[in-house]
Amino acid sequence: MIADIEIGPQPGPQQDFLSTFADIAFYGGAAGGGKTFGLLLEPLRHIGNSRFGCVIFRRTYPQVTNEGGLWDESQNIYSLLDAKDKLGDLSWEFESGATVRFAHMQHEQNKKDWQGAQITLLEYDELTHFTRGQFFYMLSRNRSMCGVKPYIRATMNPVPPDDETGGWVHEFLAWYIDDDGWAIPERCGVVRWFVVVNDTLRWADSEADLRQQYPNIEPKSFTFIKSSVYDNQKLLDKDPGYIANLMALPLVDRERLLGDKERGGNWLIKPTAGKVFNRGWFEIVDAVPAGGRTVRFWDLAASEKKLAGDDPDFTASTKMKRVDDTYYILDCTEEQMDPARTDKQMKAIASQDGVSTEVRFEMEGGASGKRDMRYIVSMMAGYDIAGVRPQGDKIVRAKPLASQAEAGNVKLLKGAWNQRWLNHMHGQPDSAHDDIMDSSSGAFNILVKDKKLAGQHPGY
Repeated sequence: MIADIEIGPQPGPQQDFLSTFADIAFYGGAAGGGKTFGLLLEPLRHIGNSRFGCVIFRRTYPQVTNEGGLWDESQNIYSLLDAKDKLGDLSWEFESGATVRFAHMQHEQNKKDWQGAQITLLEYDELTHFTRGQFFYMLSRNRSMCGVKPYIRATMNPVPPDDETGGWVHEFLAWYIDDDGWAIPERCGVVRWFVVVNDTLRWADSEADLRQQYPNIEPKSFTFIKSSVYDNQKLLDKDPGYIANLMALPLVDRERLLGDKERGGNWLIKPTAGKVFNRGWFEIVDAVPAGGRTVRFWDLAASEKKLAGDDPDFTASTKMKRVDDTYYILDCTEEQMDPARTDKQMKAIASQDGVSTEVRFEMEGGASGKRDMRYIVSMMAGYDIAGVRPQGDKIVRAKPLASQAEAGNVKLLKGAWNQRWLNHMHGQPDSAHDDIMDSSSGAFNILVKDKKLAGQHPGY
């Protein structure tokens, strides 16, 4: 027997999300707005219906089961209602027989696994992780024989329109987002109507208008409701430092995930010149303190692929020193060189730096990368040198350095190379080359980790 338990949304956007009558509702647009909790509450209005079923998707299985993720959060809610959890198939069954199931759709073809399915309530946590093809295919699975009109609920954080996976959501959001990328508050929650004609969404302000224009197509209603951490008072009460965590993000991520208190996250901002790194963040100093740890990181352009074309990549190196929590860039080199000249340059610069400076370089993938690594380590005998396999794309690897730079913790030792380095970093990712950025973020990411034994291959 279920005791009297009060479970409900917080006043504001979360309550609006759980109150809308729209067939499809998107919710979010920033971090910390109570998006997942809203998704988990929505099915509860139907748990007395024995034939009701809901499926909540995340793109990958680990995203469902990660600590503090969907499954863990569902434990905090559904266990209070005497529901039976089935970890084996990630589902809950309530006393009436109603079910809520969690699933993933990692690959595009996984949408076909749902052929023939009948899902009354279809939900997506982080819809921008899913492709347009997955969403519209599953729309055909959103049907019902249980007496509840089928509908869709989805949450998301901002991505720009050209995002290769989730940018398609702007087909739904364009009317709700202003030219500067911020949500238009007075439009959030307004219900609009659409039909799909030749794979294109046709919109109207009323169902009647669409029925008149397209009498043979059933219109769908839609709304978008923005939210942000500022709307989630329960989170702020439990973790008042969370806003500080969001404020510490690099500029682009901060505008997306923290955003504006009134307008949520920015849907148009993306890495452009001056937004990944800004020349104004870097102080040029005449001297650096003694002590600390120093590394020179090389981004090599010695492969045939990198040397091909009319404008081949550069071989770049950045020498960086960490003293306490301040990072000093001591030197930068950049030159288009063939492999033989690169070898000579590496040895000559290592001799100038001295054996106390660690030497790291980015490894190419595959067997050729291992072969090059063995050759370079052998060539540089007597120095603390190791190859490093990159993890994540270039902008992802640069974000930790960008955060510290914006906070004023990265300084440049005065030198002839300063303006070349500043011009390059300020221009990312729009510049034709990214070699200096790669070597700089590589050096930084080595310095923020514990020192590895020489000869090992520290990841970053």
